Amino acid sequence: MTTQPIIPPFIPENAPFSEEQRAWLNGFFAGLMAPDAAPAPSDAARHDEGDDGEAPWHDPAMPLEERMKLANGRPLNRRLMAAMAQQDCGQCGYDCENYANAIMAHTEERLNLCVPGEKPTFRMLKALAEEMNAEQPVTEAPEMPILAPASTAGEASQPATYGRASPATIGFLGRRRLNKEDSEKATYHIDFDLSESGLTYNVGDSLGVFPQNDPKLVDEIIAKIAADPQTMIGDKPLRDILINDVALGSPPDRFFEFISFITGGERRKKAKLLSIGEDPDGDAATLDVLAVLEKFPGLRPDAEAFIEALDPLQPRLYSISSSPKVNPKHLSLTVDHVRYVIGNRIRRGVASSWLAEELAPHRKLKAYIQKAHNFALPADGGIPIIMVGPGTGVAPFRAFLQERRATQATGGAWLFFGHQRRAADFFYEEEFNGMLKDGSLSKLSLAWSRDGDTKTYVQDKMRMESEELYEWIARGAHFYVCGDAKRMAGDVERALVETITKHSDHTETSAKAFVASMKKNGLYQTDVY
Repeated sequence: MTTQPIIPPFIPENAPFSEEQRAWLNGFFAGLMAPDAAPAPSDAARHDEGDDGEAPWHDPAMPLEERMKLANGRPLNRRLMAAMAQQDCGQCGYDCENYANAIMAHTEERLNLCVPGEKPTFRMLKALAEEMNAEQPVTEAPEMPILAPASTAGEASQPATYGRASPATIGFLGRRRLNKEDSEKATYHIDFDLSESGLTYNVGDSLGVFPQNDPKLVDEIIAKIAADPQTMIGDKPLRDILINDVALGSPPDRFFEFISFITGGERRKKAKLLSIGEDPDGDAATLDVLAVLEKFPGLRPDAEAFIEALDPLQPRLYSISSSPKVNPKHLSLTVDHVRYVIGNRIRRGVASSWLAEELAPHRKLKAYIQKAHNFALPADGGIPIIMVGPGTGVAPFRAFLQERRATQATGGAWLFFGHQRRAADFFYEEEFNGMLKDGSLSKLSLAWSRDGDTKTYVQDKMRMESEELYEWIARGAHFYVCGDAKRMAGDVERALVETITKHSDHTETSAKAFVASMKKNGLYQTDVY
């Protein structure tokens, strides 16, 4: 006779629930923690009995080395997928699994499409592709990729032609700065008109925009290579291509290889080292295209060869910060204007500078909707939600709250928001206070890292209010995180694990397993980058 293991209760006896409620919740959480039947492996992995189709490494907050260790011994398509830096962000035109499978099937030769992964992902994909077929050379293509959009099953109806490869035309309405003048940041609320575009969207989706490079930066680059800006390359002038078609940020490895071909001596050696990921002068991380031309002065490359050595200028994705329930023909973004100083030059974010400064009202631009992968409100408005979104991470949660207000959701909504200073950096303060008054926002917890002597972040506020936070989780609240993947997302997850450990019978190990089960069952969703 086989006995079933006794599952310890998840809800402590002193939790504020009736005996019936506690029994139901214990059963619910026990079901979540129960091992599921192994899913059927994908076709590409079916040949390998060691692969169960799961992707435990596929966490954008996890360093590349850790992801690759977790994928060790898996089929090659799984290791390709592990090398990719985001969790199905869609910026490459695929989701990560389909991109990996396309490389495996030799239907996609380009290995440089993972924008968040940058050079580390490209180099890992290149090594894995060489392992796949050592005799076939691995190539990068400079052209803008023409790809089929990722699967959009279940999304709102819109023409299949609208996507990354075939964007729609939308109108720029205007912008307003969200910070006060004494802020150290410049963050903008930006509005677009969809009325003539044919685009539709849902909360949780992102807008993909096709930015332009700074014309002043382009003119400096043209001067450095002593080229005629009107030199025709195909059917376009050099200057137009540099503004619209190629990336001028961190150069690809082949750009340094190209320089090694057209120079000599010590400079050739240095360029060759940079092309294989070495850093002979300790400045590789600071080099954009202009900085490379300053590092190797006097280059006079052929204009067409110069362009071919650069990466395509990729679209940028931004979380949508409005709900179509408010106005289906209107869409808004919340965008940080990225600027920083290296040496004696101000570096500027390509898309953020274009959106914050260059676009004029009523200007038309190309854009598309990137449907969310596992980042959406619960269908039942009676389910409570907890949202953690510092800085511009608040964008999708403004949309969530607008949606919940419009649908009169009753489940309760708790927002953790933080930034530097309350007086200067409290985005959407009046709107959120109005939502508190009408009940569409139940609780607003604020964290300011530059007010007072102690830096307070959203994860600190979670710990301060951990007892109530646990009560919401125990009621089945869905938990959402949006923002920085490298630090904030991991800190928030650790704070949640600590909360569950502190206020339940869980150990740290079982609390981590519980959070993992929340992720698996759609109760913990992230939009991190």
